[in-house]
Amino acid sequence: MDLRDLHDLRQWLPRALAVAERWGGQFGPYESHPAHRVDGAAFGEAFEALAKRMDDNYPFFHPRYAGQMVKPPHPAAVTGYLTAMLFNPNNHAAEGGPATTEMEREAVAALAGMFGFEAHVGHLTTSGTMANLEALYVARQVHPDRGVAYSAEAHYTHERMCRVLGMEGHRVPVDGCGRMDVDALEGVLRGGRVGTVVVTTGTTGLGAVDPVHEVVALARRYGVRVHVDAAYGGFYAILGRAGEGGVDPAPWRAIAACDSVVVDPHKQGLQPYGCGAVLFPDPRAGRHFAHDSPYTYFTDAELHLGEISLECSRAGAAAAALWLTLQVLPLTVEGFGRILAANRRAALRWANLLSASAELELYQRPELDIVTYFPVTEAGSLSSVDAASERLLRAGMTAQADPVFVSVLRADAEAFVRRHPRVVRDAEAARVVRSVLIKPEFESFLPVLHARVEELAAHGRASR
Repeated sequence: MDLRDLHDLRQWLPRALAVAERWGGQFGPYESHPAHRVDGAAFGEAFEALAKRMDDNYPFFHPRYAGQMVKPPHPAAVTGYLTAMLFNPNNHAAEGGPATTEMEREAVAALAGMFGFEAHVGHLTTSGTMANLEALYVARQVHPDRGVAYSAEAHYTHERMCRVLGMEGHRVPVDGCGRMDVDALEGVLRGGRVGTVVVTTGTTGLGAVDPVHEVVALARRYGVRVHVDAAYGGFYAILGRAGEGGVDPAPWRAIAACDSVVVDPHKQGLQPYGCGAVLFPDPRAGRHFAHDSPYTYFTDAELHLGEISLECSRAGAAAAALWLTLQVLPLTVEGFGRILAANRRAALRWANLLSASAELELYQRPELDIVTYFPVTEAGSLSSVDAASERLLRAGMTAQADPVFVSVLRADAEAFVRRHPRVVRDAEAARVVRSVLIKPEFESFLPVLHARVEELAAHGRASR
């Protein structure tokens, strides 16, 4: 982590402890039970063991790590989380966390505004998976006899959740850029067996953005709902809706006309795991979660968050972390937008460098901040690309000096050849290298990263 971030934490974490001590002191002294006490030396030994085990990690904070969509939380999020965690609130009911319940409502309202919702009902979740489950649960409640359509590039959670909910899932082919094929979707909708279409704004493989505006218009003609899985790319609505940063505004502005949306603040939103969110623009959607609890809801709260959720216990600390972060980094072009714009600039610049490289070839030009590419091979075949991508991945992450950390994406033969028709199709699929430029620090580190990845690709080819 950057030394400036560590400095921030050293300043604020003691103040977090002071907040809990000051608040707790008003209730008077009491004696802690000896059953909770542990030997100081034993604790110290256990902590050292923990510290040692934490060495077995990847440097998610550093721009040398360009693998998965992971980065450390902002110091504001860490401070907010720890401060609230010392109180240990449970946001299922207002009684479990009065302060953090209000923080969650305010933070969720900010997320709803980011997507252009004038009204809403929603809450934070422990993950995008749970958020999508809740959205599809409502889809089943609205259309109990109809299924769900999602693109072949959609997150696998939709297929899984359809099985969990007993709904029929329909995979829709994608176009040459990994976006839902609208003509193919219409063919599925004609059958009358689909009640909800899932569109993805930022697929986790390629970062592709489905044409939400086209899907909404089509779905309405067939009386079908539209759910937006914006778990990864959702924060780009800040740039998209404003028409900033070169992001096509049409899909992002169309989200306001959809029936539900999911976003993960623990991805682009600088939050610790786990913090997802599900939002519905129609407040009446909350009725699908209606239930009673004979011992939980006893205050005069207008609406307990547990009354609009499938989840029960949830960490109020997650709400505090997000709320505090949004106070200092608002969901505006000048706030969070600056981070997203830097991420995307880095991705587009890398795409240009890859297009000019003799050692690496761009697989697909990025829409957001996920860059895909592969080493140039003499054979020019799927099997050779697959092997070269694997070598680059392993060589980078095991290097004793100058390591880099990337990931790989499995592309089936048809998708690969569609983008690169000159490749020899001698396998059913091939892995390409995938890098998620989710940290703005990539913008200045990019020359170093590109040079090192090129070097690894060249060395891998020479060693064959």
